[in-house]
Amino acid sequence: MLSVVIPTLDSAATLGACLAALGEVGEIVVADGGSGDETVAIARAAGAAVVAAPRGRGPQLAAGAAAARGDWLLFLHGDTVLEPGWRACAERHMAKPGERPACFRFRLADAAWQARLVEAGVAARVRLLGLPYGDQGLLVSRRRYDEAGAYRPLPLMEDVDLVRRLPRAVVLDSGAVTSAERWRRDGWLRRSARNLLCLAAWQAGLPVRWIARAYG
Repeated sequence: MLSVVIPTLDSAATLGACLAALGEVGEIVVADGGSGDETVAIARAAGAAVVAAPRGRGPQLAAGAAAARGDWLLFLHGDTVLEPGWRACAERHMAKPGERPACFRFRLADAAWQARLVEAGVAARVRLLGLPYGDQGLLVSRRRYDEAGAYRPLPLMEDVDLVRRLPRAVVLDSGAVTSAERWRRDGWLRRSARNLLCLAAWQAGLPVRWIARAYG
């Protein structure tokens, strides 16, 4: 069985589209960090199980995974919409031997040419460094996830921290379309440079709380 785990915090504006794109899956677990909007009601109306968790993507993802029952886990952000055909790609991958983790191709929900440049940069990072971020989704078997030690209670970089403890992820031939709001708000170049700076700071071993302040 495949369980989809989604961390949320005041995600009412985007969660409905995220859930609708999933279609019928074995299980959906929404790990909520204390939303004050309609997030929980939207999740329950869609048939998702809702678990309360300490605020922060790391703690929320860990709580969602602990509550999930699937043999495979798909960790997905609440502002990400999987493209049609994602399930067939995921099932073909899960049927292969080796239980390698997988992620989707990164896409931004914006027609601007700057969005295409950001997508190309992310593809290069994944190809060269083997570091997909959480907004690409992470498909991992329960066995691999448990062996890696699960998500740690980090406020930021929880995705990179886990991916580095897993075998290199396969990039599936299907996209994960993520909101471009942060790039439009902060500026395409500024947001991309900030993300790169946070990754470099993490690689250098700086405290996560410092990186979280820089990330904004």
